Amino acid sequence: MSVSQRLIRKNTHNIKTSKVSPLKPPKFKQTKLQPSCKPFFWTIIYINVNVTLCFWQLSGEPWCSSGNLWPNGNLMATGGTFTGVKTVRMLPKDNLNANFIDRKGALGDNRWYATNQVLEDGRAIVVGGRDAFSVEVVPPSLDFKPMRFDLPFLKETCTPPKGLYRFIENNLYPFVYLLPDGNVFIFANDRSIHLNPLTGKIILEYPRLPGGSRNYPASGVSAILPLKMSEDNSHPLNVEVVVCGGNKPDAFEMVDAKPAQQKVFVPALRDCHRIHPMVNGAKWEPEQDMPTPRVMGDMLHLPTGELIILNGAKKGVAAWENAIDPNFTPLIYSPFKPMGQRFKEMHPTTIARMYHSSAALLPDTKILVVGSNPHQFYTFNVPYPTELRAERFLPPYLDKALNKDRLEINAACTDKVLKYGAPFKVTVTFKSKIQLKLGEAKVTILYPPFTTHGFSQNQRLIVPPIKKIENNVITALAPPSGKIAPPGYYVLFVNRLGVPGQGVWVHID
Repeated sequence: MSVSQRLIRKNTHNIKTSKVSPLKPPKFKQTKLQPSCKPFFWTIIYINVNVTLCFWQLSGEPWCSSGNLWPNGNLMATGGTFTGVKTVRMLPKDNLNANFIDRKGALGDNRWYATNQVLEDGRAIVVGGRDAFSVEVVPPSLDFKPMRFDLPFLKETCTPPKGLYRFIENNLYPFVYLLPDGNVFIFANDRSIHLNPLTGKIILEYPRLPGGSRNYPASGVSAILPLKMSEDNSHPLNVEVVVCGGNKPDAFEMVDAKPAQQKVFVPALRDCHRIHPMVNGAKWEPEQDMPTPRVMGDMLHLPTGELIILNGAKKGVAAWENAIDPNFTPLIYSPFKPMGQRFKEMHPTTIARMYHSSAALLPDTKILVVGSNPHQFYTFNVPYPTELRAERFLPPYLDKALNKDRLEINAACTDKVLKYGAPFKVTVTFKSKIQLKLGEAKVTILYPPFTTHGFSQNQRLIVPPIKKIENNVITALAPPSGKIAPPGYYVLFVNRLGVPGQGVWVHID
C-alpha cells in the first residue's frame, strides 16, 4: 500500500477504536470505468471527511513502486513490478476524474522497491530497486531520455540470495534525503554515503551503522529531523538523520518461504542512532532506545516538530506472512528533549498494521492510518487478515481541552505563494482574545511524502525564522532555495505553545 497527500490505494472503511477517531461512513463515488484485462486498482480519496471511490486503469503494474510530487502538484509514480518496472505514471492534481497518464519503458533500469527524492530543481533521483544497482534522474515530465549512473554501493550493500528467487537484499527502499548542499544522503542496509545525484559520484562514505539491517525486508524507520533555519535564514541550524529499529541480517531467511512449523520469527530491533551528515568526521551516535522492538513501522513528522512512530511488528520481517506480534502502540518521538525523555507511548490501537500498512499526516493535524495485508491475496479468518478498515490517530495536541485557545489560520489573509528567501505573511485568529507573541509561535512547513513499505519518501519539515508578529499577523522568511525546500506544494502549520492549528496548502518556488 502507498499513501500520499494525493492518493491512497485500497478500499477502506471505518472502525471505532479506543483513543482513535473512526472515519465517518464513506460516501462512495464510482467512475464509469469497468475492469478489463489491463492492470487496474481501486483508490480511496479522502477530502476532509468525504470519501470518493475511484477506479483507475494502468498500462503497467504499480505495486511496490516509488513516487513524488512534481512542482505543479501532479503525482508521479515510478516503476513497479512485471510490465510496470520501467513505467512512469502521472496523475493530474486538478482533476480527480482523470486517469493516470503513463509511459512504459521510460526508465533506464527496472525499479521495483526503489526510492525517490525530489532535488533542488524539481527533478527527482530514483535510487535502487531489486537487481537495480544504479540511480537515475527523472524530470517532472513524461518526455525525457534516461539519465542513469551505476552505483556499486547498492550491490555491495545487497545481502546475496540463498537460491533461485530466494532474495534477501536488506537494502531495498533505501533511505534517501536531500541535503542543504544539493547532494543526497543514501542509507542502505547498514551503510550510508553522501552522493552527487547529477554525476553519481560518491563524495563521502560514512561509518557503518552497527546492530543489524535497516531496509526492506528488515525495514526499520528513518527521517531527516526538522530543518530549523538560522535567524538570517542562510542555513539550517541542525541537519541530522535518525534510524530506528529493523532486524538482524539473517532474519528474513529464518522465516521466508518456510513451512509454518519451521519459521523462526526473529525479534525486531529497538535501538536508534543519529548522524550529522554535513559535519566533518560524522559518525553514528547512539540515540535512546524505543520502548519496544519494531519492524515495518512508519515514522512521520508532526506539525509541532516532534515525530510519530506507529504500525509494524515486534518479530519477523516484511513480505508475505513473515511477521507476528503486532506493535499496536504509537510513539511520540521528541528528538531534542533530554536523553531518557524522548519517547512517549500513546494509547494502543486494536488493529494489527503490519506488512503493506501505511500512514499520513493530514492537514487537519490528525494521522490517517490504513492497510495491512501480509498475504499474497485478500485473506480473512486468519490471525492477521487483510485489513480494510481505516483509522485516524489523534495526537495529544488534539485534546479538546486545548481547543479554546487553539489558533486558526485565516487562509484569505495568508500568502499562498512563497518565493525563495522572501518574507511571507500568515494571519491567525483565536476564539478568545489572544494576541500572539514572539516566542509563543512556531511556523512549520511540511513537504507531503509518498509513503510505502515503512518509508516516507521526500518527507521533510522546515521551521522558518519568524521576523515579527503584529495584530496576529506573522511575518516569516520563506526557505532560501530548493536545496532546503524543493519547489512544489507544502502544508504550512502554525503552532502556539506547542499546539498546532489546521494547516493550509502553500506553494514554494
